[in-house]
Amino acid sequence: MSEPSPRGTYLVISEALRKGIEEGEISGALPSEVALMRSYGVARNTIRRALKLLEAEGALESVPGIGWRVAQGGDSRSLAERMTDVIAEDSLMVGEPYPSEAKLCERFGVSRTAVRRVLAHMEGTGLLVTVHGKGRTVRALPTPTVRS
Repeated sequence: MSEPSPRGTYLVISEALRKGIEEGEISGALPSEVALMRSYGVARNTIRRALKLLEAEGALESVPGIGWRVAQGGDSRSLAERMTDVIAEDSLMVGEPYPSEAKLCERFGVSRTAVRRVLAHMEGTGLLVTVHGKGRTVRALPTPTVRS
């Protein structure tokens, strides 16, 4: 890559890998980090950041002795999609409390950092609002999307 990506090269790589997973082009074990480095023309740290991001979202898992593979959960939706869908799945209405960070970490099996990142995005898009002393509440209902 001749010049740095404005979004961050690791984000571009993670998005390409995510797309490959969602479209079924990538399944099972991923190529080695060295093979990914050669394929994308980047350093190991960049590949690791992209893989860690996908791990935090629940799309990949690291398996000792094997390497990285597509998570076996069977749910190919991103963490952001799954957390947004909580509003409909739990029949939450505007003004009702959204589950806590701890409950979300347990529910999706991801780190608190990953949950906080998505919560900040949901607040930024107007779906949630933080009420001091009460936690997060639903501010608006998500627009239904058609997923294939």
